Amino acid sequence: MARIAGVDLPKSKRMEIALTYIYGIGRARAREILKKANVSFDTKTDKLADSEITSIRNIIDKEQKVEGDLRREVSMSVKRLIDIGTYRGLRHRKGLPVRGQRTNTNARTRKGPRRATVGKKK
Repeated sequence: MARIAGVDLPKSKRMEIALTYIYGIGRARAREILKKANVSFDTKTDKLADSEITSIRNIIDKEQKVEGDLRREVSMSVKRLIDIGTYRGLRHRKGLPVRGQRTNTNARTRKGPRRATVGKKK
């Protein structure tokens, strides 16, 4: 089992997909990394040679900010917005959508489950 950036990659998936299990790497970035490492997109994770794993790991360490560092950076950015009191920071603090979405009918993911209002049985 390949372990890259502190994440165990799933065994029988294509490398293009397996790399997306690392926080901060999507499909496009995974393809870019595999091209630089000269590894086929269709190679299964358990069929990788140790040299290929090492080259992928080196590319990710040098060029990408992933996992803990990226999570820390994102949380610090949100914390900064909250501390300086911007509109976006207030939306984060209240747990409402930040990017201008409507909240009258949707936004249940961000707002959580509906609370029953008293006397609203009609």
